[in-house]
Amino acid sequence: MLWLARLEYRFHAWRENRARARGRRPTVAAFPGYGSTEWVRVLGRVLIPPKQKTRERGDYAGVRGWRSFASVPVAHASVTVEVDGVSHEVAADRGGVVDIVLPASLPAGWQTVTMSVEGSEPVEARVFIVADDVRFGVISDIDDTVMVTALPRPFLAAWNSFVLNEHARQPVPGMAVLLERLMRDNPGAPILYLSTGAWNVAPTLVRFQRRHLFPSGALLLTDWGPTHDRWFRSGKDHKTENLRRLAREFPQIDWLLVGDDGQHDDAIYTAFTVEHPDQVAAVAIRRLTPAEAILAGGRTTVDDHTAAGVPWVTGDDGADLLERLTDVAVVRDVPDPS
Repeated sequence: MLWLARLEYRFHAWRENRARARGRRPTVAAFPGYGSTEWVRVLGRVLIPPKQKTRERGDYAGVRGWRSFASVPVAHASVTVEVDGVSHEVAADRGGVVDIVLPASLPAGWQTVTMSVEGSEPVEARVFIVADDVRFGVISDIDDTVMVTALPRPFLAAWNSFVLNEHARQPVPGMAVLLERLMRDNPGAPILYLSTGAWNVAPTLVRFQRRHLFPSGALLLTDWGPTHDRWFRSGKDHKTENLRRLAREFPQIDWLLVGDDGQHDDAIYTAFTVEHPDQVAAVAIRRLTPAEAILAGGRTTVDDHTAAGVPWVTGDDGADLLERLTDVAVVRDVPDPS
């Protein structure tokens, strides 16, 4: 598939040249990142965005899914990242994505770094710094775990991704409450949203999380498109590699893994639990509704996890999972005030 990857690169280069000829210039879309007290992982993407109509109050008018894919990625752009007063020159990849680890000595909690390209105004990027004494964290899927996206269904997935107004996207019931409760019970704990979704939809996901009161966390997405040996990048490999990376970066943290039974989460989390049994606090799998399961071509077969050595719970929504996690003491029980 090397020829297809080259074709994609040439197509984006042609789009970039046309956009620059019309006087448009690149900017950086900054995404939430994370780090330790010694380093930060900075995430963003260099893009030439399309012109968008705005309402008087400045909000984008009717943001449709296709607009997320209309921006032109700028390959191999030189980006200036300033962390704790120190400037670093880094290069975006061929899809315009900036994913770089830089040395830093920042206090725990949410901190700010800046990114700029070609002399543009610096854009602020937030990074969550994990304190050295933190021992618990959450890694959550997004599609059909946090947001009802129907990703496994080809035609509805296309509709949801490219046509549907972002304000029409619905959260999975109870998931915001569950994740917020976990963050409240574990001050300083990191939450990372690991998804097979494309970087194009990252701004949409950030706005969605704010609108539906999900706790803020780093986004770990992927870049759609061909590679040297396949038509599309492997979402399963993307998740597996990032889970292993987080295990290396934070060996002291026990992770709660949250996903659903509509894709490969059960198999991915099973493999990770086998590889890193001492770094998994529990696994929580949301069951698709019957309608979702039918349109998705059925549910993933959930293996027998009695020998996993960690709590493994399932539920229909966030409220169910909260109850199950309380039963296995992953979430602290709150006494009834009455």
